[in-house]
Amino acid sequence: MKEGKKFLLMAAVFAGCFFLPVELLTFRNPLFESLALVRWYAREHVLLCLVPAFFIAGAISVFVSQASVIKYFGAKANKLLAYSVASVSGTILAVCSCTVLPLFSGIYKRGAGLGPATAFLYSGPAINVLAIIMTARILGWQLGLARAVGAVVFSVVIGLLMHLIFIKEERLRKTDGDLITGEVKETRTLLQNAAYFASMVGFLVFANWARPQTVDSGLWARIFAVKWYLAIGFLGVTGVMLFKWFNKDEIKEWTRSAWTFAKQIMPLLLIGVAVAGLLLGRPGYEGLIPSWVIKKAVGGNSLLANFFASFSGAFMYFATLTEVPILQGLIGSGMGKGPSLALLLAGPALSLPSMLVIRGIIGTKKTVVYVSLVIIMATLSGILFGAIVK
Repeated sequence: MKEGKKFLLMAAVFAGCFFLPVELLTFRNPLFESLALVRWYAREHVLLCLVPAFFIAGAISVFVSQASVIKYFGAKANKLLAYSVASVSGTILAVCSCTVLPLFSGIYKRGAGLGPATAFLYSGPAINVLAIIMTARILGWQLGLARAVGAVVFSVVIGLLMHLIFIKEERLRKTDGDLITGEVKETRTLLQNAAYFASMVGFLVFANWARPQTVDSGLWARIFAVKWYLAIGFLGVTGVMLFKWFNKDEIKEWTRSAWTFAKQIMPLLLIGVAVAGLLLGRPGYEGLIPSWVIKKAVGGNSLLANFFASFSGAFMYFATLTEVPILQGLIGSGMGKGPSLALLLAGPALSLPSMLVIRGIIGTKKTVVYVSLVIIMATLSGILFGAIVK
């Protein structure tokens, strides 16, 4: 009954966000922008992004043995394999900085090392193939190439640095984990588990496949035209596999685990989105920080301009692909090439909502170091890129 009340409360809050009558307000101010951003987030990212992500994270927690995660991502795992897989995960998951959080939490709590886990955390939203292609087509091939290379390098370097900085804590965490780790008898083959996860990821990817920003008759536009057929197809395959390969107790445990992730992550995300809207507004609308301040601060290729682009981008919330048209407008207002790359490398991978959730998963100290690494590396990359293309 207690869990039922929590679910009803969360459902009521979500319904309130979904049906916020913001269009009835006769004024536009930071408070309005905060509410409008919350409603937009509830409508566009909860049902099709977060809910599937919660179930995938729950499945990782329940159906992937701790021994398997430790084998491929743990302290004794092959470093080349672990970081290679983590650094290119975003090519499969077209997710935003918030949607990747349940997946990150799932693998980290199952025993993945801090290094590979944070490499996956950065890579998930940063290395989005469609976003990189759009960047190259709309903003130029130089920015597109620099974003692709920078995102892969970032994920590996940040993961390695997080591992080295917190290596003592990671050793203690591994020792504690060894005391409770045991082999779990697998009831399905590796191929069955892989197919099951692939079907859920397929639904997540195609249900959120974004409309091309330009008139395009290519592959991405054709996929968008049939996205719902593909998404429903993957969902149907998932249902068939659940029916054939899983028993009732396993399904109950899976839903309980997904609900645990939802309770942990959802409230912090909504609070973070509200604060981000209050401070920064939405694209094209003002928050407490006027947009002209941002535009004026990111001209040229100075250290301050690149740092400001990285810092502000890290705290702003970018839905998948929205960073490209936003940046197009900023470049049109005088934003330099270096700060543009700095924002592309820091913005999609981080946001104020995601920081709040990451803190709840790995703690304040690790979160501060992770965010600082992203901002510093994005700043330095922006300066270098600006100098090269000047």
